[in-house]
Amino acid sequence: MRAWRHVVGLLAAVVALFPMVFVVAASLDPSGTLTGSNDLFAAVTWDHYATLFTDGLHPFPRWFANSMVIGLTTAAGSVFLGACAAYAFSRFRFRGRRAGLLGLVFIQLFPQVLAYVAIFLLLSAVKEVFPPLGLGSRLGLVMVYLGGALGVNTYLMKGFFDSVPEDLDDSAQIDGASHAQVFFLVLLPLVRPILVVVALFSFVATMNDFVIAGLVLTDPDQQTLAVGLYQLVSYRLGQSWGVFAAGALIGALPVLVLFQFLQRFITGGLTAGAVKT
Repeated sequence: MRAWRHVVGLLAAVVALFPMVFVVAASLDPSGTLTGSNDLFAAVTWDHYATLFTDGLHPFPRWFANSMVIGLTTAAGSVFLGACAAYAFSRFRFRGRRAGLLGLVFIQLFPQVLAYVAIFLLLSAVKEVFPPLGLGSRLGLVMVYLGGALGVNTYLMKGFFDSVPEDLDDSAQIDGASHAQVFFLVLLPLVRPILVVVALFSFVATMNDFVIAGLVLTDPDQQTLAVGLYQLVSYRLGQSWGVFAAGALIGALPVLVLFQFLQRFITGGLTAGAVKT
């Protein structure tokens, strides 16, 4: 009676995996074109993967390292800043608290495309005063990512902080804990699932971003993987889809590894943090 579920699951798996299989075939196809990859694995070569690490005009290892540094820094910063803001909105009562929450939600209603010109002009002006944080710097790009995601991350985390009884805060403070100790030692372990989700989403969004990274990073040596790989297929007479597919597959590995590593925290983090050891 339940055999149809397995059939549906198998069909869903085939639909989900076929694009991945096609990309793998394109990365191994000697022709280096997408149309030549229609005959899946008719011919196999590893030259495209070798080209990624030997092409001096397209420094793939540097692009990959830049993406990892920017992605991990953004993920850590998003978690820390979002958690601090969510803790303040959840546990403290101050003038403008409700207006601040509504402002965070209201700002998220506008699409990011409206901010591209403002980001460019702002970083251009900052570069005149403090170049390490201005246009063309990786630190400036991280700041843009942190500011853009702070609103939605704060609102998401606040809901988890609200679910933790304030009696735990009071008990810890009676035992002599400060606000910082309550925040780091009591609340953060209990809201670990949302911390993991925010970190994972921030890392994935940063690794996949092309528009903002292409707008801010003007130096080819500081470009991210998404911006760098675009150069492989942006030239009409020099398109190399095989190398592009190979780079896309390697660039997807950190996301897969990070998801597999954090998956157990997503499912068991809440109960693990609530159990006294």
